[in-house]
Amino acid sequence: MLLLLLYLTDVLICCQAAVSDLQTDLGSNVIINCDLDEKEVYWILLKTPDPPTLILRSFPAPTPPFYINNTFRKKYSVQFKHRLVINNVTVDELGVYYCMNTRTPPKLSNSTRLYINESTQLTGLTGCHNITATDYTDQTHWLIISIILGLMNGLLIIVVVGLVKVFVVGNRRSAEQSQQLNADLQQMQVTGQHQDQLHYAEVNFSKLRRNIRSSQINSTYAALNLPRS
Repeated sequence: MLLLLLYLTDVLICCQAAVSDLQTDLGSNVIINCDLDEKEVYWILLKTPDPPTLILRSFPAPTPPFYINNTFRKKYSVQFKHRLVINNVTVDELGVYYCMNTRTPPKLSNSTRLYINESTQLTGLTGCHNITATDYTDQTHWLIISIILGLMNGLLIIVVVGLVKVFVVGNRRSAEQSQQLNADLQQMQVTGQHQDQLHYAEVNFSKLRRNIRSSQINSTYAALNLPRS
């Protein structure tokens, strides 16, 4: 999200009119002011046609700044009210500097173009004044294409993750239902076998009792039926 904001601010900063020039010499120290009344700001360097470079995030004193790259510690520091200090300026530090708030929507400060007064001044490192209308159009087109591709990739990832979750959850539920069904069938079989055994034992027991009673009755009758003389 922050990278997308940087690309959007790239177009905004190049098209805005409030760009001040600051001439310096190689090897000198430079201080650039941030005119935003914010508690926290980002300091950004724009060197066309390269994408914006996020330098650091500045906090209220006495909290030290957070450097995006540790190599920036030797070149950049922050003073009161988010003022950016550039130590020992080289060609790599030439470009357009501006600060931006950390909230959305983005709020930009007036930019400062840092350059050196030499006949061998590098074209493309001196900021937005050397960019033609065609360059703006090409950058805008590429920016729109990048945003669309990013959104499509994000949507594709969401769809793939959703399908994977549905597939995994469905398989788990099917496996659990199959296990539960097998357990229920086994329980029904065991219960049926127990019922059949108990019923069979009850029938045999009743037959046994009738046989015993019949034999007893016949024996008693035979004993009472005396032979006639």
